Amino acid sequence: MTTRSPDREALITSPRRASIDSGNDSGGESYGRYSFDYADDDVDVIRPPDDMVRTIPGKLSIWTLLVVIMELCERFAHYGGSLMFTIYLQKILHQNKPQAIALNRGTQFMSYGTTILGAVIADQWLGKFKTILVFASLYFIGFVLLAISSTDYSVDHGYGLAGFGISVFLFIGFGTGGIKANVSSFMAEQIPLGYKATKVPGVYEDSKLTIERGFRYFYWSINLGAFFGQLICPQVAKLHSYAMAFTVPAIVFFVGIVVFIAGSKRYIKTKPQGTVLTKVWRCMRYARKNRKEGRSHWLEGALGARNVEWNDEFVIGLQRSLRACKIFLFYPVYMAVCGSMGDNFINQGLTMKRPDWLSVDQLNAVNCLVLVIAIPVFDNFVFPLLRRCGLRMGPIVRITTGYSIVVCAFIYVTVLQKVIYSTGPYYDFTGPDVPVGATNDISVWYQIVPYAAIAVAEIFASVTALELAYSQAPTELRSVLTAVYLSTICGGSLIGMVLALWGGDPQVLYVFAGETVVLGVLTVVFYFSFHHYDSIVAKQEQFKS
Repeated sequence: MTTRSPDREALITSPRRASIDSGNDSGGESYGRYSFDYADDDVDVIRPPDDMVRTIPGKLSIWTLLVVIMELCERFAHYGGSLMFTIYLQKILHQNKPQAIALNRGTQFMSYGTTILGAVIADQWLGKFKTILVFASLYFIGFVLLAISSTDYSVDHGYGLAGFGISVFLFIGFGTGGIKANVSSFMAEQIPLGYKATKVPGVYEDSKLTIERGFRYFYWSINLGAFFGQLICPQVAKLHSYAMAFTVPAIVFFVGIVVFIAGSKRYIKTKPQGTVLTKVWRCMRYARKNRKEGRSHWLEGALGARNVEWNDEFVIGLQRSLRACKIFLFYPVYMAVCGSMGDNFINQGLTMKRPDWLSVDQLNAVNCLVLVIAIPVFDNFVFPLLRRCGLRMGPIVRITTGYSIVVCAFIYVTVLQKVIYSTGPYYDFTGPDVPVGATNDISVWYQIVPYAAIAVAEIFASVTALELAYSQAPTELRSVLTAVYLSTICGGSLIGMVLALWGGDPQVLYVFAGETVVLGVLTVVFYFSFHHYDSIVAKQEQFKS
């Protein structure tokens, strides 16, 4: 710790933790509209010091990294397992292309449609740590059941499809929802808020930048786990069996659970305070009844209320949360389009020439590999360079950039599909003598471009959404707002289930073209609807009263 000057002594944190926007008057210092989360050894000051010249992100603690490692293992299991569903359903369970796509999207729908349930259980009864642990256990059991149901005995006796449905839709689906609703915000809660002096005069570690770094590396861990899962599991299925391939994710995730439990005594844990949804409803109802002319937002009618369960910080945080929810309304289409990597891209690859050693679903690993490489590059070079040049990208600009990259990627995909249908010997695969597993004379390696492009887009759009879900919500609403964002994946899966009706050849060409046009239009509408939010968020991040 550095020597503290007397005029800054009033800003020094006390040796206890407090919450940001918690709406709880006990525990924590508040300056203006903000309160801070800190520990005495973690930060020096809780508002910008007078001698601050610039800020940098701090290092992530070992306890934060334990949560990240658990997520890495969970994503290994999720992506390694689910990536095989499309081919497994067609090859082993004898479903056609549209049926396989619909079932695959259905698993995503179930997994992310249960996130609200996971958030409510954490807030109402168990807290984030116990909720993650309980749902992780369900998740693990689901993969064990899936491995059993995919054995030759189970499939030969007609239990394969039923076992797939029970293990995936019930155990794995609910397990994913309960984990995803809480794990990212639980990770961020391990980072103390405030400013910490470095050895360089005028340079401070800024918790806002540390949280941004945390979310980038959290997303990095997701994709590192997914990369190895998508690389290893299909090869195990190709060389051995699907039963063994589904056993691998179960083993890896069990290791992740053990690692997560290892930090249980050192984690910062927020006690459940009852469901926040009833509090939100009463606050909103009060604001509606007490709307005043001249207010910039209708929720401000709840400001200054006495003898109620909320305070002004909660109202301001709720206002920011509703703003984030408006942004999230545009995500289902983005999720539906990107979700094509798990089914339509695989089916496209099955119609292209490829090496004997390659399973086409493994090309999804390209997406993850690009993310694993690109996230540290953006974190250590691109974003710091932009900040030094005074060009820090706001969340709306970042999301718009991500959407735009996906649109460009799908223009490429649409053209590629047209080229496939224009190439012999089977063209659009609608002739009378097309054999099972037929391919046209065009290399599958052309698919690398969209996989890589979508990876870069995720750095801008998906990571930013996770940051917004954490930074814009009061402490009590972080799990819920994260669940709201993740439910957009559920919405995207629902769209994908509908589009699966046209997932066969040659209709899929028109699906790709339609998705490109719709997302392109929505990208323009999104930017012009929300671009002014960047200045609002920038003012919020100044931590000024």
